[in-house]
Amino acid sequence: MIARRATLAAGAALLAAPALGQPRWPDRPIEIQVGFTAGGGTDLDARSYARALEKRIGGSVVVTNRAGAGGELALAAVARARPDGHTLGTTNFPGLLTIPIERQAQFRLEDFAPLGNLVKDPSAITVHAESPHRTLADLLAAARAAPERLTYASPGVGSDDHMQLVLMEAATGIRMTHVVFQGDPQLRQAVLGRQVDCTGLNLGAVLQVPDNLRLLAHAGAARSRFRPDVPTLTELGIPVVMGSERGVVAPAGTPAPILARLREATEDIARDAEFMQQLEGRFTEPAWEPGEAWFTRLRGQAAEYRALWQRTPWAQR
Repeated sequence: MIARRATLAAGAALLAAPALGQPRWPDRPIEIQVGFTAGGGTDLDARSYARALEKRIGGSVVVTNRAGAGGELALAAVARARPDGHTLGTTNFPGLLTIPIERQAQFRLEDFAPLGNLVKDPSAITVHAESPHRTLADLLAAARAAPERLTYASPGVGSDDHMQLVLMEAATGIRMTHVVFQGDPQLRQAVLGRQVDCTGLNLGAVLQVPDNLRLLAHAGAARSRFRPDVPTLTELGIPVVMGSERGVVAPAGTPAPILARLREATEDIARDAEFMQQLEGRFTEPAWEPGEAWFTRLRGQAAEYRALWQRTPWAQR
């Protein structure tokens, strides 16, 4: 630990000392690319992270929302950015893995240098408070009786909310019609306006503005401490565990001293009481995982999703 801190301190000293022949970093605002609209869970997490990062690097950090293609546009912008530490991006699991599997994507996992994973938020199934479907069993029975008549909203093909539907369909034999919106606010309005029958909003997004919504179940590994009355899909007999994991990456090739400083700052933020309190206020769970360990796990999971694609090519669903 002492050696690690000494190495990081040396890197920081170089970054802060142009007189030693090193460029100062950051020498302009750092931009964080977010692949979804403002006001959603990913956007709010990114803004909390940006404010905390400013305090640790002594520079300004701005958030840019580049919504579209299930988060691909923002990730592509990070992959193409100059690797100088001034462009970062938020990631969403499983989209970070599923998008390059389902189509010729503008990024690969290898295009990124991981800083760390910060948050997990289970996918959930929500209907309007006055929906005739009072339980998940009601919803599944209706879907089984009229295949593809019921509509299910998500923020994009290959997103955690969409994959929840894909896996649930495979496990139960039902078929719903998938409808895509760009972010949490649009998903919420779609179900409140009765444009769709149900939505895959994450649990945290539902709990922040629960008015006129009814949670039927969520896909966490266990019941949430935020809503212990809501059952999991697993305990209802549907073996599906799915959720949004949100982390931060830099472009591959970012200089080692800058990358070390960003990783140190990110770990410090993940353990910071104020940051964790902000997550708590959004009903999401902290899930710190250091960069390299995080990407090692993701590489293993990518193989699982490639196998799933062979069985159930979800882009066609």
